[in-house]
Amino acid sequence: MNARDAILARVRTALRDVPRDETPADVEVPRPPAPVVPDRVELFAERVADYKATVVRCTPAELPERLAEALHGVARLLVPTDLPTELHPAGPELVADTHLPVTALDAVDGVLTTARLGIAETGTIVLDHGPGQGRRAATLVPDLHVCVVRTDQVVTGVPDAVAALDPHRPQTWISGPSATSDIELDRVEGVHGPRTLRVLLVG
Repeated sequence: MNARDAILARVRTALRDVPRDETPADVEVPRPPAPVVPDRVELFAERVADYKATVVRCTPAELPERLAEALHGVARLLVPTDLPTELHPAGPELVADTHLPVTALDAVDGVLTTARLGIAETGTIVLDHGPGQGRRAATLVPDLHVCVVRTDQVVTGVPDAVAALDPHRPQTWISGPSATSDIELDRVEGVHGPRTLRVLLVG
């Protein structure tokens, strides 16, 4: 007996007690309940917080107050030259990023930007450095990054984000504050970017 015959013999044995006139449709197969799909905005907030970033949800009317809280202690704040004026906070000295050198970027207390979109499943913020987002160096050198993300910018997964993004634009994908570990797993923050990330989720 070859392998094929052996397999068919086992199938016939397994089906020996099945009536010949029975069809698959006659047998009710229990199905697990459909998984509960979490709200993508709630999931995004949860995943961003998992990365040790601070997430604050607010309405547009509450945004100025939440901005002031997120920027508490910031004396000099870097802002993109095209940051919407309604996002200009009161209090800190605003330093416009007119392609400042790295030494000047390092001298500010933080940077405030908008975002292109957020990814719920991974807790990732994506910048394509369009209006209000600044250039890449401006979001990597300062020690604090405060980022405003609207709830309607949150997509479910990475494929949704890739489909929405322009592949010809530069992109920065941010999953929490900058952190790395050495061979002994000692965590060091602020090596490759901001040590502190604060996200204002508006909507």
